[in-house]
Amino acid sequence: MASDQQARAQASAITPGRLSPGAEPAPTDRVLALFGGHRLSPGQRRIAQYITDHLTEAAFLSITDLAERVGVSQPSVTRFAASVGFSGYPALREALQPIALSSVAGPPETGGESRRNELQAAVDAEIENLEHLRRALADPDQVLTIGRELARSVPLTVLGLRISVSLAEYFAYAARRIHPDVRTVTRGGSVAYDTLLQSRAAGGSWVLAFAMPRHAHETLAAMRTARGSGLKVALITDLPLGPLVDEADVTLTAPTGSRLVFDSYAAHGVLSAALLQAMADADPQRTQARLEDYEQAAEQHNFFLDD
Repeated sequence: MASDQQARAQASAITPGRLSPGAEPAPTDRVLALFGGHRLSPGQRRIAQYITDHLTEAAFLSITDLAERVGVSQPSVTRFAASVGFSGYPALREALQPIALSSVAGPPETGGESRRNELQAAVDAEIENLEHLRRALADPDQVLTIGRELARSVPLTVLGLRISVSLAEYFAYAARRIHPDVRTVTRGGSVAYDTLLQSRAAGGSWVLAFAMPRHAHETLAAMRTARGSGLKVALITDLPLGPLVDEADVTLTAPTGSRLVFDSYAAHGVLSAALLQAMADADPQRTQARLEDYEQAAEQHNFFLDD
């Protein structure tokens, strides 16, 4: 954990690209920089957002009053302070107070400007995440290779638990248009084990696993079960290191957007679409035949409003 002095120093930092050269960071930016770089739970992000939106008031509140305003417990505020690098709430408040006083002394930020900072900063962060992914895909060999392997695995199993369910279901829905047998695992425990073992017994060779923060123990257990049964695991996640990566045969990473209460996954969505493209290109004849069959079925059964 960073010391209180180190954490206070972070308040003078600012995300690159947010300021013109020589410009003084706005108080809101200084607070956002103070909280940045830390993995916060949704509840902790509520505290961070309240402090950012009500800085001149929040910086002088007692822990009891702040907890009551946000609607959390006092221990939650204490854990939040520790999560952003302080020894406790008093040290965090000490770091916030000069920032709050500078906002009173300087030109006031309008409510609209504060809201613009909050929401547009989240979009800006996702744009940076996509730029990071763009640079990573400058060499597409790994994605193309994984796409070929997943295309050859019949059945192909897609694993995503808790917050990762939406990404797994998106990938599986699209993959079924171009792959003959796609199975999903969106529940942990014995249900996951049963599906994984059946997939291996049916001839499958690969599992594609999604693991977004907060990373679940159930995901790690399912990946271990998959590998123990003889399946290989391709992992899409946000971190290049850790126990999940250790259990994967190959890993593709992209950063999450973490500026709002809940994470956003723009880069992971694009990465998933790129992997689907690689699967489609791995067997173009099968892809074309399956897409044509699907379009005929969609037209025959009137699946879509715009047909």
